[in-house]
Amino acid sequence: MIGRLRGTLIDKQPPWLLLDVAGVGYELEASMTTLVALPGVGEDVVLHTHLTVRDDAHLLYGFAREQERALFRALIKVNGVGPKLALAILSGMDEDAFIRCVMDDDVKSLTRLPGVGKKTAERLIVEMRDRFPHWEAEAPAAGVAPSPGAAAEPRQEPLAEAEAALVSLGYKPAEAGRMLTGLEEEGSTEAIIKAALARRMAG
Repeated sequence: MIGRLRGTLIDKQPPWLLLDVAGVGYELEASMTTLVALPGVGEDVVLHTHLTVRDDAHLLYGFAREQERALFRALIKVNGVGPKLALAILSGMDEDAFIRCVMDDDVKSLTRLPGVGKKTAERLIVEMRDRFPHWEAEAPAAGVAPSPGAAAEPRQEPLAEAEAALVSLGYKPAEAGRMLTGLEEEGSTEAIIKAALARRMAG
């Protein structure tokens, strides 16, 4: 099991990132919360990881905080919630916000997340209530500090990258387009995505 990686950030193409560890490039999928927290390309980072082994692929997921990984692992144990939906949930709200939704029976907020209908939201509330790890607030992992303006050299316009990332999270193209309307001036791809998700959760 690969549980932690330290290396140089080579590329960010949300929701994917590429990390060079002693000459080996590890491709990881991450939540938007983690991607926004990453420094710029060329900087050293430390990521907590989770490896999923399937018949057709080995998939590696990266997290800036051990607390986020713990919640990811708890989420994928819920019936009907796979890694993709777990990342979508973690992209739409942080750990504390998710816990509040569960404890407050806030079905409405959970159904604003892509792929989460009313039945799934109700299942999350019932099954997750007793699954939260006992954690304390922690600082970001060493080498991972908030840096909203630091992004990789884009291969396409940040707005187009943001739309592709939102679609990969489970939003329909038309919905992703509406979420991004008027956000052209937000700057980096990560900043645009963060603003779009905040707008969506605000209703």
